[in-house]
Amino acid sequence: MLTILQLALNGLALGAAYALVALGFVLVLNATGAVNFAQGDLVMAGGYAAAALATALPVPGLALLPIVMGAMALLGIAVSALAYFPLMRRPATAVFVSTIAIGLVLQNAALSLFGPEPRTAPPIWDSEPIRWGGLTLSHQALAVIAVAALLVCGQGWLLARTRLGRSLRATAQDREMAAALGIPIHAMVALSFALAAALAGAAGALLANQFFVTPTAGGALILKAYIAVVIGGWGSLAGAVMGALLVGLFETVVAAEVSYTAASALLYAALLLILLVRPQGLFGEAAGRRA
Repeated sequence: MLTILQLALNGLALGAAYALVALGFVLVLNATGAVNFAQGDLVMAGGYAAAALATALPVPGLALLPIVMGAMALLGIAVSALAYFPLMRRPATAVFVSTIAIGLVLQNAALSLFGPEPRTAPPIWDSEPIRWGGLTLSHQALAVIAVAALLVCGQGWLLARTRLGRSLRATAQDREMAAALGIPIHAMVALSFALAAALAGAAGALLANQFFVTPTAGGALILKAYIAVVIGGWGSLAGAVMGALLVGLFETVVAAEVSYTAASALLYAALLLILLVRPQGLFGEAAGRRA
């Protein structure tokens, strides 16, 4: 029983980091109607940013997190300027092809700057684990869950409770109507990319301590985000978060019982089953275009 609880904690920590990736994925999807395949590589970039900053600034990982997120937000704006706005009147497929190209640029840039060796970032909270009975609670896992929960709730508050959030939602729901109401839709789309990249950077900083980071790490992460979005419901922010938590729990618990390879195969099988039984996802499907 204690082993299951320990695995569940680790699975929730992994799923919480996945949730940040998936949440950013959906923000751009809703704002543009196209898939941002560079989201995983932005996570990789965030991990490298945290690792590089740690060598220059000997401070705890929690103090580095806002700096990483700010730098990644600027990178997200650059991605929107390069990959989206020049192609915004083209079919959505053109946009996701351009984001694939941006992802490859980021991979090669990381390879040139840091080399192929895995890098690590400092832990968010570095201290001895908490021992409660026979259960060992990692401060890092608890910190990842807490930070991710704070960011997800902050994102929800921004979208639901602020004027800026209402402008973002209006742009995502009906761009022409939003423009008619005087909302600067280009600025809102750029902000969506910035928020998505900041969340990706946070996920990279959280994951890079336990799982390290390599130039090609983004491919697996965008796949996990895509699976989480499909499971939760295409375009649903809450669905993306819940789907990511389920993916993290599934991977951790099943991998402990069999192997990581078998867990991945079973995850894809479960995805196919969900698509067959409930193709709209667990939280339904938001109206909109797909690419």
